[in-house]
Amino acid sequence: MSKEERNITWQASSLNRQDRENNNGHRSRTIWFTGLSGAGKSSIAFALERYLHEHGVRCYVLDGDNVRHGLNRDLGFTAADRQENLRRIGEVCKLMVDAGLLVLSAFISPHAEDREMVRQLFEPEDFVEIYVRCSIEECERRDPKGLYKKARKGEIPHFTGISAPYDIPTSPSFIIDTEQYSIEEAIQEIVEHLQQIGALVLPSHLNQR
Repeated sequence: MSKEERNITWQASSLNRQDRENNNGHRSRTIWFTGLSGAGKSSIAFALERYLHEHGVRCYVLDGDNVRHGLNRDLGFTAADRQENLRRIGEVCKLMVDAGLLVLSAFISPHAEDREMVRQLFEPEDFVEIYVRCSIEECERRDPKGLYKKARKGEIPHFTGISAPYDIPTSPSFIIDTEQYSIEEAIQEIVEHLQQIGALVLPSHLNQR
């Protein structure tokens, strides 16, 4: 059904994204963390959120588990449900970027085509994909939520890395290997990369456009 058939139109605000960015004192972007369960996506995203908050950046973490408590509580883990999960999150990220926020999204997002679907919602410079790399062996050794153990017993179907595939990103903006870096070191590496590509300019150094 088309938008016309649903009788809906986009209601424009008198404020635009640049107005909000200028008010916040920094630019808005979506930073998308992808990787296996246990790789460290959420740990890095929340640590980065704290770092950015302390440096005056208005940001928010969208975490894979957290959104399934509310917004996506009706979705399972089939390929179709995973795709819809990411589609919804991508749309939320798009709104938050328009609100002038830096969004830190931590999702396994195992399928390359689904990550590309989300990427296409944004202008190229507004979506930064970071691959949080960690071997399946190390992720399983960590197993912070006990999910790998359950998956090995067949208690969790469609579990990425065990009974469902993970498409390794072929051209992410950045790769952080959590077997090589501590969380603190990873944050410094990521911040440096974001600054180098212009995705992050801390408020005290912001050049108004």
